[in-house]
Amino acid sequence: MNIETKRHSLAHIMAQAVKEMYPNAKMAIGPDIENWFYYDFDFWNDEFKEENLKDLEKKMKKIVSQNQKFEQYDLPYVEAVKFLKEKWEDYKVEMATELKEKWIENISFYKNIMQNWNESFVDMCSWPHVDNTNKIDANAFALDKIAWAYWKWDSNKKMLTRIYAFAFDTKEELDNHIKMIEEAKRRDHRVLWEKLQLFTFDNEVGPGLPLWLPAWATMVEEIEKLAKQKEEEYGYQRVRTPHITKWELYYKSWHLPYYKESMFPSMNLDWEEYYLKPMNCPHHHKLYDAIPKSYRDLPVRFAEYGHCYRYEDSWSLFWLMRVRSLCMNDAHIYCTEEQFEDEFIKVIEMYKFYFDLFWVDKFQMRLSKHSKEWLWKKYVDNESLWIKTEEQVRSALIKTWVPFVEAEDEAAFYWPKIDVQIWSAIGREFTLATNQLDFAVPERFSLTYKDSDWSDKTPICIHRAPLSTHERLIWFLIEHFAWIFPLWLAPRQVIVVPVSDKFDSYAKKVESSLKQEWIRVTVDLSSDWLNKKVRNAEKMHINYILIVWEQEELNNSVSVRNYKTKEQKVITINEFVKEITNEISDRVK
Repeated sequence: MNIETKRHSLAHIMAQAVKEMYPNAKMAIGPDIENWFYYDFDFWNDEFKEENLKDLEKKMKKIVSQNQKFEQYDLPYVEAVKFLKEKWEDYKVEMATELKEKWIENISFYKNIMQNWNESFVDMCSWPHVDNTNKIDANAFALDKIAWAYWKWDSNKKMLTRIYAFAFDTKEELDNHIKMIEEAKRRDHRVLWEKLQLFTFDNEVGPGLPLWLPAWATMVEEIEKLAKQKEEEYGYQRVRTPHITKWELYYKSWHLPYYKESMFPSMNLDWEEYYLKPMNCPHHHKLYDAIPKSYRDLPVRFAEYGHCYRYEDSWSLFWLMRVRSLCMNDAHIYCTEEQFEDEFIKVIEMYKFYFDLFWVDKFQMRLSKHSKEWLWKKYVDNESLWIKTEEQVRSALIKTWVPFVEAEDEAAFYWPKIDVQIWSAIGREFTLATNQLDFAVPERFSLTYKDSDWSDKTPICIHRAPLSTHERLIWFLIEHFAWIFPLWLAPRQVIVVPVSDKFDSYAKKVESSLKQEWIRVTVDLSSDWLNKKVRNAEKMHINYILIVWEQEELNNSVSVRNYKTKEQKVITINEFVKEITNEISDRVK
C-alpha cells in the first residue's frame, strides 16, 4: 500500500471527522502532496481555529481505530448531482459538473460507516483508498496548521479554510519530518531577517517590493560577480535593457495575450501604452535583431541581471518567496537546431557547477510538457512542433545524466520548460529556476540568420536562469546554510574585537590592513565586556572573530576564532590576510 493512497484516505477521514464535529461544513478538495495532505472546507457559519486542530486530530485517530471499511461505488451524473445537492455539497456539485463536461458520465464515491451514525459517510473521490482504516498507523500522521485558499485559486471566489497534515508510513518517519520542520523554522528567513539585517519591507514602498539593506546588497554583488565570471567562461555577452516598454513588444512576445494577469497595469505616456517589464526575453530578441547575423555568428549568448516586475496577487505574496520586484540571472542563447543539444548540455553543466559550489547534493529537473486538450486556449497551437521540441529536450536531459521527471500540462505558453527543483540541507524542496526551449517566439519576432546556402533561417532560443532571482536564491541560501555562509559570500566576514579600549587603535590598524585587501571587516568599539562582544559576533554568525590585546599588539598578530570550525589560533596579520584572501578567491566551501 503506497503512502499516497494512505494520505488520500486520511484526507477522506479528515472530512469525515470535520462533518461529525461541524455538520454544516461543506467539503471542497482534499489531495495528497509530498509529505502532506490537506482538505479545503467552507465552514459556513462556524469558525475553525488553530486551537481546534487537537480535537480534530483526536477525532481522526478514533475513526482510524474503528477499523472502518472503505467501499467505492459509482453513480450516473444525474443521480450523483441529486445526491450531492441533497447533502448541500455545492463544491462537489461543481466538480461533478466539470467532470461531465469532460465526458465522464459516472461519478466515483467512497463511503464508510460513521461512529454513532446510522448512515455512511460519503465523499466524492476517484483516487484509490485503503481497504480498511486499520491499514493506517494512527501515530504516523499529525495535523499541522490551517491556512486560507480561494476556491479554484480565484480571488473572486469564496475563501476556504485549508487544514494541513503530515502523514507517513511509520511514527519514526513522522518524528524525523517534524524535527526537520522545526529546524526549518529555526533557519527561516522570515525569522532571521531582522538578525541578519539583509532586507526590509515598508508599507510606503508597497507589498512585495523588498528593500535591500547593505548586507544583502553585498551578497548580491558577490553572486553577480560569480555569475559574470562563469558566463564569461561560457562565451556570454552582457547586455542591459530598460524597465518599461511599449505594449506592442509584449503583444508580439505573447505576454499580453497569455500573461497579462501577471503584469502590472499599463501606463499611458505620450499617447502610448507602456508596461513594466515582466521578463527580459522580448528585449533580448530585439538586441539579437539589431545586428544582422550569419550561421558563423551563432550561437549568440546574451546575459543580463535584469530587473523584472510581476503583479502577484496580494494574497499570494510571501516574503522573498513570491515578490513583485525581482532581479533575475537571465540569459538567452540563440542557436541553430544542430547546436541546440550541445548548448543545452552546457547550460546543465553550469547548473551542476553551481550546485557543487553551494553544496546542493539533491536536485531534479522537471520537464513540463503541453496538453493537447488545451492547445489553442493555453498554449501555442502547433502540436507537431510541441512533440518535436519535447523530444529534443528529453534527449538532451538523458545525455547529461541528471535526474528528471516529466509533467503533463505544465509547460510555458510557448514551448516546453524545465523547472529545476533543489533540496536544502534539511531536505526541503525549492523551485530554483526555469529553462525554456523556444522555437515559436524567434519566428514571431522575425529573427533570422544567413545560413551557409545564403537562405534565411530562424534560430532556436534557449531561456535559462541557473542562479534564479536574487530574492529566491538568497531565501534558499539562508535556510540551506543556516545563516553560516561560505566566507566568499558572507556579508560580514571578519570582526575585530579589542579586549578593552586600550587596544582600539590597534584594532583599527588591523581593520585597515584587511580593508586594503577588500575584506569585509568591522571593529567592535563598544564598551561591552569581551565575552559579550564575542557572543554578539557569534550571534551574527560572523565567520572570523579576531581578538586583540597586549600580546597581539606587541607581535603584530591576531587571535583568530573561526566561527564555523571553532578553531582558534594566533597568527600574524600578514598570515591571516594571506589565508583569508585565498579562501575568498577560491570560493572555498
